[in-house]
Amino acid sequence: MHIKVKRLRESARLPHRGSEFAAGYDLFAAPEDGQPVVIAPHATAMIGTGLAVAIPAGYFGGVFARSGLASKQGLRPANCVGVIDADYRGECTVALHNDGEEPRTVAPGERIAQLVILPFLPAVFDETAELDETARGAGGFGSTGT
Repeated sequence: MHIKVKRLRESARLPHRGSEFAAGYDLFAAPEDGQPVVIAPHATAMIGTGLAVAIPAGYFGGVFARSGLASKQGLRPANCVGVIDADYRGECTVALHNDGEEPRTVAPGERIAQLVILPFLPAVFDETAELDETARGAGGFGSTGT
């Protein structure tokens, strides 16, 4: 699959896989002012990648946390998983949240998230008065056991 990428800033780096079989492509910080971004404890900062992408129809870009950044520094996407729709052409920006108790600094060029290209199925929702019965029924939130 080929995905067109437009560099919006000279400092922007193209998405890059860390290993041959990695599902995610690293996204890199490219703040508009070129300066490091300090994220206060329990705060969120919008960090641009300096890139716009043209994801093919029938797919979307899932923006996920980088496991090392989340587990070692407490930084993760604020919405947990971001969605880049196939018709979006603006800058890919990551809302990075600091779950830690100390301020964290994100330097330009630092890996801040990972992009996974995923297919989706368009659906039509048909309203109905009844749904078919299942053994589980309406049980949720642990109703099937621990």
